[in-house]
Amino acid sequence: MTTTVKAPARSSAAPTAARFPLGGLAVLATAVFMAVTAEVLPTGLLPEMSADLHASESQIGLLVTYFAVAVVCSAVPLVAVTRRFPRHTLIVGVLLVVAITSILSAVAPDYTFLAVVRVLGGMAHGLFWAVVGTYSVHLVPKHQIGRAVAITSGGGTAAFVLGVPLGTMLGQAFTWRVPFAVIGVLALFAALLILKKLPRVSPAERERSRRVGVVSGAVLDAPPTLAPHRGRFDATVPAVALLCLVVATLIVGQNTLYTYITPFMISSMGVPASSVGLLLFVYGVAGALGLVLAGVVFSRRPTLGVAVGLVCTAVSVTVLTLFTSNIVVSVVAFAVWGASFGLIPSLMQARLLHIASPAIRDTANAFYSTSFNVGIAGGAFLGGILLNGAGLGALPVTYLVLMVVAGVLLVFSWRIARRH
Repeated sequence: MTTTVKAPARSSAAPTAARFPLGGLAVLATAVFMAVTAEVLPTGLLPEMSADLHASESQIGLLVTYFAVAVVCSAVPLVAVTRRFPRHTLIVGVLLVVAITSILSAVAPDYTFLAVVRVLGGMAHGLFWAVVGTYSVHLVPKHQIGRAVAITSGGGTAAFVLGVPLGTMLGQAFTWRVPFAVIGVLALFAALLILKKLPRVSPAERERSRRVGVVSGAVLDAPPTLAPHRGRFDATVPAVALLCLVVATLIVGQNTLYTYITPFMISSMGVPASSVGLLLFVYGVAGALGLVLAGVVFSRRPTLGVAVGLVCTAVSVTVLTLFTSNIVVSVVAFAVWGASFGLIPSLMQARLLHIASPAIRDTANAFYSTSFNVGIAGGAFLGGILLNGAGLGALPVTYLVLMVVAGVLLVFSWRIARRH
């Protein structure tokens, strides 16, 4: 290299880095909001979509499965194919695909057409998460990864706070097609916003970050010697793989219940159909509170935050299961569930990016996205089977069993990570 990059001086009190890129991270959060809303919108509109498309509620739930399976099958291959493409261009292109598939969903003439469109949207979504997840890492030093991921993940939380509840209300007031059309238009605006405002990170800059430990003016805590030589097995792979298995198991449980939360609230909790959107809003606000706690309280202690989130989620879902007939208790438990689970996703991703070596972070994040969507697909599929067979009451019980399994696997993943 002909140009020498000088690292900023550090004080003994705290690492000195470039100015925290809040604006760029906020733009990323906006993109995440659009993508997540497009993905999970059917969960709040199961009855309306079922009636209009002449399909059962379990079939509508499978639209979430189709989307997630497309993510699983395409994420890693698309990351490999596009690894030399500018990340900035990829995010813009993927959001354009999200916009197009959302608009096509709004005009879908039948269930089959909608299922095909969801698959196309899922393929774009897989690449989107693989790129967005590590983009924030390239903008900040290692000690700020937790905070950066929490801000970016805030877009996903906003999708549950505003996107899904407002989409549900729009669908109930007009037709389920309206919120899909609105998301399509807003995704176009988000793509333009990213095109103009998001800082660019080129492949050359990402490679240089591994060699000199500097990205966008920020000094990485991980020295370049951590990157393995070409052809040598990366010692962090086992810990990353096991953590991805934990994520998949946990998300299967979460989506076994949450995919069918609308019929669960109406039939089991006795919530009026007109109040479903409001309760989804409460769940989303609670999730936002959990995300704030993740970024403010647990950003430097993601392991503790994940443990707290798992325990509180298990307790709240247990109360929801035992006191379903008590509307007050069940609604409170529902909100606590939202706050508790809101802690987990961003902290799990922060944990992953901490334990993965710099050389495999893009690939690790692609596998994280894949495992997350394996959980979404598996949960929606399993929930549909249970709904048609054992009934709604089996959904929260299955969730609790899978949480116990995820907790045991998580303990093993922590032990493996400590060895390396």
